[in-house]
Amino acid sequence: MAITVAGEATTTAAEPPPSNDVVPGYVDFKGRPSIRSKSGFWKSAFFIAGFEMAERFCYYGISSNLVNYLTGELGQSTAAAAANLNAWYGTAALSPIVGALVADTLLGRFRTIVFSSLLYILGLGFLTLSSLLNSMGSTSCNNDGNDSNTLCYPSQIQTIFFFFSMYLVAFAQGGHKPSLQAFGADQFDVEDDGENAAKSSFFNWWFWFSCLGIVLALSVVNYIEENLSWVVGFGIPSVVMLVSLILFCTGSLVYRFSTESMRRKGRHPFVRKFRVFLKQRETSGLESLDTALLPPSEPDNVEGAKEAKAMLRLVPIWCTSLGYSVVYAQPSTLFTKQAVTMDRRIGPSFEIPAASLMLCISLSIMLFVSIYDRVFVPIARSITKKASGITVFQRIGVGLVLSLLSIAIAAVVEARRLRTAREHGLADQPDAVIPMSVWWLAPQYTLSGISDVFGMVGLQEFFYDQVPSELKSTGLALYLSILGVGSLASSLLVSVIQKATSGDGGAGWFSDNLNRAHLDYFYWLLAGISALSLVGYVYSAKYYVYSGRAAH
Repeated sequence: MAITVAGEATTTAAEPPPSNDVVPGYVDFKGRPSIRSKSGFWKSAFFIAGFEMAERFCYYGISSNLVNYLTGELGQSTAAAAANLNAWYGTAALSPIVGALVADTLLGRFRTIVFSSLLYILGLGFLTLSSLLNSMGSTSCNNDGNDSNTLCYPSQIQTIFFFFSMYLVAFAQGGHKPSLQAFGADQFDVEDDGENAAKSSFFNWWFWFSCLGIVLALSVVNYIEENLSWVVGFGIPSVVMLVSLILFCTGSLVYRFSTESMRRKGRHPFVRKFRVFLKQRETSGLESLDTALLPPSEPDNVEGAKEAKAMLRLVPIWCTSLGYSVVYAQPSTLFTKQAVTMDRRIGPSFEIPAASLMLCISLSIMLFVSIYDRVFVPIARSITKKASGITVFQRIGVGLVLSLLSIAIAAVVEARRLRTAREHGLADQPDAVIPMSVWWLAPQYTLSGISDVFGMVGLQEFFYDQVPSELKSTGLALYLSILGVGSLASSLLVSVIQKATSGDGGAGWFSDNLNRAHLDYFYWLLAGISALSLVGYVYSAKYYVYSGRAAH
């Protein structure tokens, strides 16, 4: 009759008569019809967004400074560290596909959030233990003949344990992130005009809360890691994640649990779509899906064909957003390495951590989300008469343009940094501080953040709205997979380019001595890739047909 807290949900044997205060298609944590005035909407959405803020604090608390941990504590080269990090970032962004499938087809979103959070806490605990073991002793040391210059790094087993811990976190957040965001969006009833209009704002403020967690991580945890202890810096996220999970579970009283995922009991959504594809394999084109030859007795024939067709139409948008995602991978890796070489002093004695420059991205996002939601959208709405001010495609397109501009600015600034190093005779001194303020990097960080307000939030809303109703977590996972493939593509580009440019004794574009490297060339290459992606995106968006109520 009733469901458990995470059940997402079976229907009750006898439901009360419908009323204006009952939310159709939703139940509470005891399986009773959800009451609009007592559940969902902003009261539960902000509660869930708070958990997202805590998760982003934990994720960025360990990830934003990893490039320095790898090149310092683990003794890896810049190229190796960048490749390892991009591979890890890519895995972290691709793993939500698996997590979303589990949420949409097996466990339900609430259970997936809880189980993945427990795995997350375990990974963070292992990571803290790994850094503790590394700080207690190492077995691999290089001595240049001077005892004071002995360099010791963790043993191979310790390094393997460290990466095991990191990938455990990557896979755990894969189940956590799409399920939590979809669960948050589920708190808004799309059949109610007021709640449906508020859902677009939800994606804006969701991003705002995410960035607040990032700001706290970059300003607190990074400072602790660089100036106090890596063990403490990794341990704090472990505690925060545990406490936030407990608080999230206490909010179950006001959550709405969707019954949609169980509407076709026994008919797996992916099995239905796969059978549609099999039946139309002898024909060609998207239109053939409308007449896929499933047995006429199947009630899901027409609906399954339409849903499969809708999923296929997402592919061009997904592909043409990859240029944006490759640029998105750079601030936490190569931008950070640039900052290490520059003058980071504030006042006579304080030096900001290089990774804290990521604050420029988060702060610009937090500021511009507020401006976008409270100023830009009302003005645009008065002009376009659209509820969201501009269409989702227009929003994404602006994000792609700004992303291209940010990487072009990065190329110009890097060329100036290299020129400054040569002019002051520092080209062959990789550890020297170049007399160029780190705030030269602020424009590329800031513009990158503003591009995310348009591009990233737009992609979130697009992939949530345009997938079938029982696959909302999967839709958000598809959006995250764009970032994952972009990170992996960036890693591949770094490896291939470094191998190609470091032959015959050359330093290569990604030399450990950044003063002899050519990150500016790499940034111009990414700008070219972004431009091509933008052209493809405009063409794809022009011929895309919105589905459902998303055509705003």
